[in-house]
Amino acid sequence: MTTRVPRQVPPAAPQRGQRSRAVIASTVGTAIEWYDFFLYGTAAALVFPDLFFPGHTPYVGALASFGTQAVGFAARPVGAAIFGHIGDRVGRKATLVVTLLMMGISTFLMGLLPGYSTLGIAAPVLLVLLRIIQGIGVGGEWGGSVLLSMEWGERRRRGFMTSWPQLGVPLGLLASTGMVNLMDSTAGDDFDSWGWRVPFLASIVLVGIGLYVRLRVMESPVFDEVKRTRAVVRMPVLQVLREQPREVLTSAFVRLSEQAPFYLFITFVLTYGTEQVGLSRQDLLDDTMVAAAIGLVGVPFWGYVSDLVGRRLVYGAGIVCVGAFAFPYFSLLDTADSGLVLLAIVLSLFFHDMQYGPQAALIAEGFEANLRYSGAGLGYQLASVIAGGPAPLIAAAILEDTGSSTGISWYILGCCVAALIALVMMPKPHLMTLPQEDDGPAGTDTATSSGGTPEKA
Repeated sequence: MTTRVPRQVPPAAPQRGQRSRAVIASTVGTAIEWYDFFLYGTAAALVFPDLFFPGHTPYVGALASFGTQAVGFAARPVGAAIFGHIGDRVGRKATLVVTLLMMGISTFLMGLLPGYSTLGIAAPVLLVLLRIIQGIGVGGEWGGSVLLSMEWGERRRRGFMTSWPQLGVPLGLLASTGMVNLMDSTAGDDFDSWGWRVPFLASIVLVGIGLYVRLRVMESPVFDEVKRTRAVVRMPVLQVLREQPREVLTSAFVRLSEQAPFYLFITFVLTYGTEQVGLSRQDLLDDTMVAAAIGLVGVPFWGYVSDLVGRRLVYGAGIVCVGAFAFPYFSLLDTADSGLVLLAIVLSLFFHDMQYGPQAALIAEGFEANLRYSGAGLGYQLASVIAGGPAPLIAAAILEDTGSSTGISWYILGCCVAALIALVMMPKPHLMTLPQEDDGPAGTDTATSSGGTPEKA
């Protein structure tokens, strides 16, 4: 049964100030955590095969390295469940502080980790353990960051407000690729021995900045209202799985066309470009930075457009564009022409941004306030198991087996078809049936239980 409570709006000036702080805290913190996560992906493609898996063929070494990367993806739904429970019971702010510390400390320790030649089998084992901690941390991060921004924002700008935490992806990608690029140029031949470690060690400085920003923001007014009306659920993860399994599953599968291609576009492309096409590592990193910089505009732009014309329309257009680009993408890379390679990388992330901009609101709107952290986080992070994690492994296996990118393009196209079906099957957002006020934070007029039973005080 839905429980409606009186709407309480904070004074305008403090509300605007907190709204800005919430957006900044969400975006900065998310950017730092994605910096850590993407840094691993870049190192997995360039350094880790020889450092932690020596003595293998280039293919086997790359496969083992991408396998450790996939472990982090498998851990993300675990993080979503753990921190979704905490976020829906304790609050968004406290949860985000913990996830930031987990990501930053584990990344810093990776920068100190000796290789196989020093520790033997213990080196890749410790690497995997740290990657699991990374995955759990980033798994709990997304839901809290998006909700903190969404629940402080205005209802009519929900797509635009939630697109700012999504900027953590291009910001993190730009920062991590930039740091690797800088150290590659600075360290030269020593990059594989010590130069790669510097970006990992620098993570601890970024964590300090992120903590300062996040500790200054207030708790979401929506969650405060959930607590005030005693609508907190005892077991939010179990309840959302029991009552809204369709919302959770479609949220995961709708990301197939976004996440699987994305990790091919930013990590596998480094292996494919250098090993298969013979492109320069430096040029590929530069091209990726250009594409990520364009995403700083593209992500919020498409979030804004989704507020005007509808999220499903924008997202569906993004799915179609990625599918249509699956074959031209590799054709452009195979030319080895610098201009065409840049065009391929830029367009690949541009089409990705069409989905990523409105994606947070598309998913989060499907869940009520007292189950939202758990439901949205689980749906979002389950895609890591079926899309992001396996994608580089599948692509590497296809390339080794066939020696051609054709099978990889068909794989991308298949992901897009599955995502389009999920988008059509996705239930209509619960929150869209509520009154549409233009003032005040989105959702402060309600604290509802999506058919569940609020916890009794």
